Amino acid sequence: MNRSLQQQLQQWYQQWQQEDAQHSDRLQRWRNIEPESAALLALWVRSKCAQQVLEIGTSNGYSTIWLADAVRTTGGHVTSIELEAARTALAAQHLLQVGLAAQVSLHTTDAAEFLSQAQADYDVVLLDAERSFYVGYWPDLRRLLTGKTGALLVVDNVLSHAEQVADFIALVQADANMCSHTIHSGAGLFCVTVA
Repeated sequence: MNRSLQQQLQQWYQQWQQEDAQHSDRLQRWRNIEPESAALLALWVRSKCAQQVLEIGTSNGYSTIWLADAVRTTGGHVTSIELEAARTALAAQHLLQVGLAAQVSLHTTDAAEFLSQAQADYDVVLLDAERSFYVGYWPDLRRLLTGKTGALLVVDNVLSHAEQVADFIALVQADANMCSHTIHSGAGLFCVTVA
């Protein structure tokens, strides 16, 4: 990542953290992934030479930019889905501002609906959405993982909101065909791939 993009992301992250602090309602916050977790995710995308990346939960595009910059080096593409149209539009604006719009397809849609129709083309999937739906997403996420050799699922906020993802993690860990590990980076990353 070049220095100007690093500086822009740092400036935005600080700005959005300050905005988040002003909202008591969690749903009004941006809830961006922590920079250290975003950097690790981008590293994995580069190391896997990922061609197709799926992000579930675009928000304002902070993590999307990290992913887009990574696939720019691999020749890949990011598909990012978000339920709120206003957030999708803001993410599109930010991607355009940093010259990464061509690397990303943004979709305003329900994650469950999208996943039910998704093909197993993704090398890396970032799940950073409403945690209460994760158990319901699992059958389709599992299908994506088993359908693409070496596919990796990364779930954010598994340490900061451990109680909210406990059922999902237990479901994944009970699957003998899956290999998983929690990484202590940022709010916690739960990584899953086929065993």
